[in-house]
Amino acid sequence: MPETNRLWRTANKWWKEIEVLIVTGATTAKVEANNTTIKNIKRKARGYRNRWNYQSRILMTSAARTAA
Repeated sequence: MPETNRLWRTANKWWKEIEVLIVTGATTAKVEANNTTIKNIKRKARGYRNRWNYQSRILMTSAARTAA
């Protein structure tokens, strides 16, 4: 089947990277989660015209996340 052959070629091409993941268990999941959190905080603070209010909203949201 063409799909199986394609999967086999892809797995062979990326095997070194796959093996590192299996051995170390290291992923970029925490970094991606932090980036998403930052984007969501900034999205919540949009619409504020006053810089102080904008900054306060970002800091309050961040503080609430770390306190929970």
